[in-house]
Amino acid sequence: MHTSRRTLLAATAGAAAAVAGAAPALAGSAKHEDGNRGDKRLRALISRMTLEEKVGQLFVMRVYGHSATEPDQADVDANLAEIGVRTAAELIAKYRVGGIIYFGWAHNTREPHQIADLSNGIQKASLGQPRGLPVLVSTDQEHGIVARVGTPATLFPGAMALGAGGSRTDARTAGRIAGAELRAMGILQDYAPVADVNVNPANPVIGVRSFGADPQAVAGLVAAQVKGYQGAGVAATSKHFPGHGDTETDSHYGFPVIEHTEAQWAELDAPPFKAAIAAGIDSIMTAHIMVPALDPAGDPATLSRPILTGILREKLGYDGVVVTDSLGMEGVRTKYGDDRVPVLALKAGVDQLLNPPKLDIAWNAVLAAVRGGELTEARLDESILRVLRLKAKLGLFKDPYVTGRGVDRTVGIPSHLKSADRVAERTTTLLVNSGGLLPLSRRTHTKVLVVGADPASPSGTTGPPTTVLANALTELGFTPTVLSTGTAPSAATIAKAVAAAQDVDAVLVGTYNVTAASTQRALVNQLLATGRPVVALAIRNPYDVAQLPDVKAYLASYSWTDVELRAAVRVLAGRVGPRGGLPVPVQRADDPAVVLYPVGHGLTY
Repeated sequence: MHTSRRTLLAATAGAAAAVAGAAPALAGSAKHEDGNRGDKRLRALISRMTLEEKVGQLFVMRVYGHSATEPDQADVDANLAEIGVRTAAELIAKYRVGGIIYFGWAHNTREPHQIADLSNGIQKASLGQPRGLPVLVSTDQEHGIVARVGTPATLFPGAMALGAGGSRTDARTAGRIAGAELRAMGILQDYAPVADVNVNPANPVIGVRSFGADPQAVAGLVAAQVKGYQGAGVAATSKHFPGHGDTETDSHYGFPVIEHTEAQWAELDAPPFKAAIAAGIDSIMTAHIMVPALDPAGDPATLSRPILTGILREKLGYDGVVVTDSLGMEGVRTKYGDDRVPVLALKAGVDQLLNPPKLDIAWNAVLAAVRGGELTEARLDESILRVLRLKAKLGLFKDPYVTGRGVDRTVGIPSHLKSADRVAERTTTLLVNSGGLLPLSRRTHTKVLVVGADPASPSGTTGPPTTVLANALTELGFTPTVLSTGTAPSAATIAKAVAAAQDVDAVLVGTYNVTAASTQRALVNQLLATGRPVVALAIRNPYDVAQLPDVKAYLASYSWTDVELRAAVRVLAGRVGPRGGLPVPVQRADDPAVVLYPVGHGLTY
């Protein structure tokens, strides 16, 4: 274990939690509609299904196109190439899938009315089949840096920003409003909130998607979000079990190994999942990570019976839906072929198989496993019952359709947008303010040069960040100039920024994941050398401040979505005071054993 990780594990550990602590008996979707009577009706439905229909019900699949029946030709071509069907309707007719996942890159989420129409088209296609069942439509709407539905829907600060705000009320409000908007568009399962405890600053895949490094604080915010989403009629999904917070490998591209002992897992990783279960979480997503202390077999948790059945089901008492992370990710494909993965996942205790790279291979493999006796039909029935219970709980059997009027009344309405702005203001964190440089006065620092990284919009917000920051400054009476310098500014770009700084009263620089080798350091240091006041804003990881110790004023927004950037400018200008506190410790860049700014650090005016 690296010194940095060891320090963080020590710095963030709370009281050890017993692994075997049983959760409330009615956890998750076990609190299903009408109790046993509801189950009886659902079992009757299952008994009438063909084996092929049962297999389909376990899959949640991507499909290209903005419409269930008339996608653009490019999306038809993509569907034919990847799935062997032309449209979502054909996908449902051929494979009888139980769920569909929406992505922006699959052109499912152009705008709210189109999304609602797509959802209705999917339901119509499925219910029109013999013994047709409603479809559970899902997406990754975490907010912050991961959101599939963009503006004009309401976008809230992401998890680490909410962690900085520290308010369970705000976390619940964000979940409630976001859930209401998803439901209005026919999306009834959200793969949020992230329950991973981010104790590794080098974590490339979780980072600001986590509420923070303190397991108890994360647990409280996870439970609040679960109640918010599910109170709005959307199934929440805590992820990635058993905990993806301490890794330096991205499971999309590799196979991470988590070296926590069983005691460390119980202390650091388990509390948020236990809190989610106690809050009645509807679904839990697995992680494609190896945790040798929990299962020495060397399998990813997604395929581990000791982890999913032994710990999640039996020790934690969870009886809701278990969904895999995407089966197209490298972390689950390194050891077994795409035909074995879905079968092994079902044997481990999974209920929903998410987004296999080749649906025909995965679907036929499950079918063959049942016909060949490796899986029993009763095992499939068990998972299908959990999936149908969830669909019943969400009201999909009573009314699977949404309306345009519902979209207009709910999605991106002024009161929701105002709530997002207020929540964001309570998350912005002031890390450094030497000599009281902030708040900036528009009278003494009228002309502001805005430079920095302009990563692509994370979630369908307007962007780019430098422009959003400049527009927010203009609204507050400043006169900004914009120069996008990127995540790796060249010497020529840096020289241009230094020249532009000569004509202004202050410089605002947006930093993005600054490393020791990053030329963003040269940019900031050369701007500091001009003598102009320099304010830096970490637009993703708050750890940037450790690489730039000479900056006199440093803020953290935890994401570069519009709502967080605009709030940061209101704080910078003194329209609201900074109220956020670091949810993770920031260590010295050259000596990770030294904590520069502890959890909770945040200055005020």
